[in-house]
Amino acid sequence: MSDCLFCDLAAGEAERSVAYEDDRAVAVMDLNPVNEGHLFVLPRAHAELLGELDDETGAHLFRVAMRLAAALRRTEIRCEGVNLFLADGEAAGQEIPHVHLHVLPRYEGDPFRIDREGGWEQARRPALDRAAAAIREALAA
Repeated sequence: MSDCLFCDLAAGEAERSVAYEDDRAVAVMDLNPVNEGHLFVLPRAHAELLGELDDETGAHLFRVAMRLAAALRRTEIRCEGVNLFLADGEAAGQEIPHVHLHVLPRYEGDPFRIDREGGWEQARRPALDRAAAAIREALAA
C-alpha cells in the first residue's frame, strides 16, 4: 500500500469494483456515488493535477470516459444524460490528490447540482477578451 489511495486502487491493492481497465487507466465505481452508476477514471501513473499528465494519458482518460458514458446508456441503470467532472486542485473541490475524471449518470430530478450563490451573471466582452489574452500568453510561454 502506498500513501495514495488512488494509486492503490489503480494497482489493485485496495478494494474496488472495476468497470474498465487497461495499461494506462482504470475506471472504478465511486464509493460515495451521486447516482447509481457513478464511476471515476484515473490514470495508473500518479499525477496530482491535470497539468502533470502527459497529453496522451490525459486524452486517454477522456476517451475511456466517453466509452463509459455510452456504455452507461446501454445498461438498466437510470441514465438520461451524463456529466463528466474533474476537480483540478483543492480549491476546485479535489479531495484526493490524484487526477480522476468522474462519469456521472444523470436523470431528470436527480440530486446533483453545480450551482452558484446568487445565480449566474453574463460576463462583459472586455473582461472575456482580457482573460483570453492572458491565457494565450500563458500558452505561448
